[in-house]
Amino acid sequence: MNDSFDAYLDHCRHRVNAAMAEQVGSPQSEYSTTATQAWLQRLFEAMGYSLLIGGKRVRPTLVYAAAQAISNRATNEALDTIACAVEFIHTYSLVHDDLPAMDDDDLRRGSPTCHKQFDEATAILAGDGLQARAFELLAELPVDAELRIRLITTLAAASGARGMVGGQAIDLGAVQQKIDLNHLETMHRLKTGALIRASARLGALAAGASTQQLDAIDRYADAIGLAFQVQDDILDITADTATLGKQQGADIARDKPTYPALLGLDGARHKAQALHNEAIAALGIFSESAEPLRQLSRYIIERGH
Repeated sequence: MNDSFDAYLDHCRHRVNAAMAEQVGSPQSEYSTTATQAWLQRLFEAMGYSLLIGGKRVRPTLVYAAAQAISNRATNEALDTIACAVEFIHTYSLVHDDLPAMDDDDLRRGSPTCHKQFDEATAILAGDGLQARAFELLAELPVDAELRIRLITTLAAASGARGMVGGQAIDLGAVQQKIDLNHLETMHRLKTGALIRASARLGALAAGASTQQLDAIDRYADAIGLAFQVQDDILDITADTATLGKQQGADIARDKPTYPALLGLDGARHKAQALHNEAIAALGIFSESAEPLRQLSRYIIERGH
């Protein structure tokens, strides 16, 4: 990694954090009353807590970097809103993933998980609220109606049963099961990869990408989406809890299938490098405008948490 890219990551992180703090909204509506305010306020506090306790913000960064690779057609307001929508979906998935019925985690991003900080029912509702808010944001975007529909469809498909939620279902079913590499890759292309691919595609769509450019962005994001999970599996073995911000060795403890379990630690590292190479090759049609995307791919396989 280099200092200029570290600065770019920090800029994107601060940019989306500021936007999310505004876009999470407030409990005020035509239905809220003084008597119900405290209960609604607690829900919004749980939503805000889960969003803003930290995070690498890889998906919002993909929105910004993919748009930059294409053109400067998208407004800052539109890109910030899209980046927020993506991170709202990602955060909702983490809140639900941490629940006792799922992975039953106590730590997320170095802080208590939402259901530990509040309670289980509030965590479920906070996730639900974040998911709905993501689509509300896209539906209200001040862009052409056809583009708005494409953005909503892209995020919905990546988030649902044929994307992230489907991958989570496979993940839960695979615990203590012996599965092969194809099975594992399918699970992670859905659970992790689908939203990463959508993030890059959303940024590209907002910037007016051509069919050829969208295809290249899709191939790039497909490779880094899988690389992200391979590196996560490696870090579950090699990093400590304080560095990860979540419990180290959690996948091993639950007897979940991982890349190191199937390929060995060195084999998993070679797999991550090969996926990085695929991602870089996919960006061959782009000029220096895609340099943040290239650097992001390297960051994903070299990160320590």
